[in-house]
Amino acid sequence: MDTLTRSRSDVVPTRAVPTGAGPAPGQVDRIAGVRLLDGRVVDVDISGDTVAAVSPAGTTEPEGPAVIDGRGYLALTAPAEPHAHLDKALSWGATRPPGGDLGAAIGAWRAFAVTVDEDEIYGRAITAARRLVANGTTAVRSHVDLHSEGDPLRGVRALVRVRAELADVLDLQIAVMVRDADPAEVARAAIAAGADLVGGAPHIAPDPAAETHRLIDLAEELGTGIDLHVDEFLDGDHGMLTVFTDRVSSWAPDRGRTAGHCCRIGALTAPGQAAAATALSTANVGVVTLPVTNLYLQGRGQTTSTSRGLPPVRALLDGGVTVAAGADNVRDPFNPVGRSDATETAMLLVVAAHLDLETAWHLVTDGAREVMGLPPAGPLPGRRADLLLVQAGGLDEVIADAPAARIVLHAGRVVSARELVVVVDPCVPAPVPVPVPVLVPTTVSTSEETS
Repeated sequence: MDTLTRSRSDVVPTRAVPTGAGPAPGQVDRIAGVRLLDGRVVDVDISGDTVAAVSPAGTTEPEGPAVIDGRGYLALTAPAEPHAHLDKALSWGATRPPGGDLGAAIGAWRAFAVTVDEDEIYGRAITAARRLVANGTTAVRSHVDLHSEGDPLRGVRALVRVRAELADVLDLQIAVMVRDADPAEVARAAIAAGADLVGGAPHIAPDPAAETHRLIDLAEELGTGIDLHVDEFLDGDHGMLTVFTDRVSSWAPDRGRTAGHCCRIGALTAPGQAAAATALSTANVGVVTLPVTNLYLQGRGQTTSTSRGLPPVRALLDGGVTVAAGADNVRDPFNPVGRSDATETAMLLVVAAHLDLETAWHLVTDGAREVMGLPPAGPLPGRRADLLLVQAGGLDEVIADAPAARIVLHAGRVVSARELVVVVDPCVPAPVPVPVPVLVPTTVSTSEETS
């Protein structure tokens, strides 16, 4: 037996997984004695992939035998990552871009991309995806490049493989990055091969407006949503936000349209920011801010009053815009750091976007799921049982300390679990050992490591 859930019949409440409990391996019937953000200690009952009930701890009997001992844990909505680049992830060591700006990063990636095949992309992408799951993320939208050399769809095929292999533990959406040089038939082939949305970065095309219209034409022809990199710069007149919002404002409400980055909005005057918020809200365009990458890339040419490289998140929220936050690049030419952990993104939102803790966490959970078109999740009746249990006393501790002890549920099933083992003797003043995160083995563990 491992140390995750316990049977109702156990005399000692150790955490263990009873063999064959539930309709599928890792299925959970109850999380017992867990704390919510409002301070209540409750039992969270789960039926299939849905939270069925939340009641004061110990007041009812669980419906099934698979019970997680949640004492000492805080129950949170599992994070979602609304903007990743899994095909680029973990390539920093191989690329080593000569500079740190966007143009140098693009050049370094394109030079490296011609040397890799589908299997190489798949290997890095699935490692990055597993790290996200281990840290609590249960849904990801990843952009993926089309390639001008060799098989143009090798990145798409690699991510489709990742999606299939991790289907039981992760909801993966794929947005294909269509450049102005990519023929429309290649974009059509990418959707046919399994990509979900049309993407691109028209602000770097020779004619941003024309490229924006071309990408939207493709999405409409193919019946997909669209997720564009929008105005990822601080200075210049080549913005295409207005073109984008004007064009998709007539789309049906349930058709996804997303604008990532939107750095330029943060450099506008207050009236300009308010106008942008109105346009985004009216057109029902969700915005994804990406602090770690844009803090790294943007503002390098400024020596005083350096811009943050972020959209004005608070002004957008106040203007009725749906806003999410993601990590974007992780250890690739566009960003040499990153932990694949939503607590890192939330921390940067608090520091750089001046958000309160609760709003920062909303952007990496509920806000991210809304932008991605996913059903609401969290420890509330009727919501999907995508949950993150963290050994912490409150949200401040979660975001500040990123505690290692975590249990991750996707659709009511345990998909990862880690514990922190620390030996402490209060009678001995000697230094305690360095905490070592241990991946608790479960039948559905998705990670070989604990980073």
